[in-house]
Amino acid sequence: MSLIEDYKAHTKERAELGVPPLALTAEQVAQLVELLKASPIVEQDYVMDLFENKIPAGVDDAAYVKAAFLNDILSGSVSCDAINKTKACEILGKMLGGFNVAPLVEALKDEEVAAVAADELKNTILVYDAFNDVKKLMDEGNAKAKEVVESWANAQWFTNKPELEKQITVTVYKIPGETNTDDLSPASEAFTRADIPLHANSMLVNRMENPLETMEELKQKGHPLAYVGDVVGTGSSRKSGINSVQWHMGRDIPGVPNKRTGGVVIGNIIAPIFFNTAEDSGCLPLEANVDNLETGDVITVKPYEGVIEKDGKVVSEFKLNPNTITDEMRAGGRIPLIIGKGLTAKAREALGMAPTDMFLAPDMPQDDGKGFTLAQKMVGRACGMDGIKPGTYCEPVATTVGSQDTTGPMTRDEIKELAALSFGADMTMQSFCHTAAYPKPADIKLQHTLPEFWTSRKGFILRPSDGVIHSWLNRMFTGHCRYRGR
Repeated sequence: MSLIEDYKAHTKERAELGVPPLALTAEQVAQLVELLKASPIVEQDYVMDLFENKIPAGVDDAAYVKAAFLNDILSGSVSCDAINKTKACEILGKMLGGFNVAPLVEALKDEEVAAVAADELKNTILVYDAFNDVKKLMDEGNAKAKEVVESWANAQWFTNKPELEKQITVTVYKIPGETNTDDLSPASEAFTRADIPLHANSMLVNRMENPLETMEELKQKGHPLAYVGDVVGTGSSRKSGINSVQWHMGRDIPGVPNKRTGGVVIGNIIAPIFFNTAEDSGCLPLEANVDNLETGDVITVKPYEGVIEKDGKVVSEFKLNPNTITDEMRAGGRIPLIIGKGLTAKAREALGMAPTDMFLAPDMPQDDGKGFTLAQKMVGRACGMDGIKPGTYCEPVATTVGSQDTTGPMTRDEIKELAALSFGADMTMQSFCHTAAYPKPADIKLQHTLPEFWTSRKGFILRPSDGVIHSWLNRMFTGHCRYRGR
């Protein structure tokens, strides 16, 4: 079968599961490129949709093939009836960062597309060491490179994005009582977690009857859904839990297949780690009284006023927390905000500018004069401080990171989307401890494919028989600190 026939058949199979097709692999993208080189292009609209919207962003292998083809178009070594140089730059600009950056930087030297390439780079923050390449061009007198550095310095990557809405109208999907992360991301379906749409099919299936059908019915009211509960997100720290919520209640990311951002979670109590994961992912978490909210209610959330209205009346009040959350939501999440702020600071330093006051400064707790606990001292040491009080914004340096097999595929995908070709921590360890005894076919495939990703980034990989990740991390801490764990 041809790529087109094969992918259409795959799309039909996935549709029967209620999910979109998987993103294209590097091998499939290579076939797609050959179709795009032909003249005329067979089923041009369909092929272009695949090329623009069904290839992972960042530093996925498929993204490398995509970026290389677009770079060839920019250099003039190949031609495509559907993609000229301008279009090539625009497509590269949607790839977030990583393999797309070098072609865009090179395009700054081409008068024909330099302006377009500059516009795309101005809104790209995952540039890492390529910043030095842009600065070098600026120092050599390239006017468009200077525009890019000035744009980064002025945080236009941030100001070009819409602010958090003053009013957010949503339909309530309420789960009474406590929702834990196993409700949102069942351990029995852990092997599907990297396939976000498919894994999201298991959300709440162990908790209630027909959860997916209920959500589809509620969406007929014409508004996004908000996840509402008395207590939300307790239990294991699972990024897959917020992935599932965002898949059903968030919005698509242009050019990034099978992943969504946005969404609203409201709870009397939201578990801290779930709250933080929501922030990181661009989902708005609100701790507010939900006693007067029921499934099917259409409500209006007014973040800046701190109220929730139903039928024109205030039914709950809240305080935005942390105070920087409006910046986080505008940036697309806490992680892109941190990365973007770092890029802006670097650009301002390169231009000899003072630090910016563009971003909200985190509120800091007052010193209670009671000193620090051992845990607070440990975090403080990682921040170059004596200690860190609860509620303090800080960015500790992590020297040791552990990942286990049920999160390994998600870790891989997140690293790719962050366009990282190496790990920042000195020791990054991946285990196969949950799937060692009774591996499914998907687990065996993972055990064979994940090691290369890890070792290529200077990480350390354990074998399926080597033991539990927690034990390994505990051994590493022995001799450095004494503690009691459970």
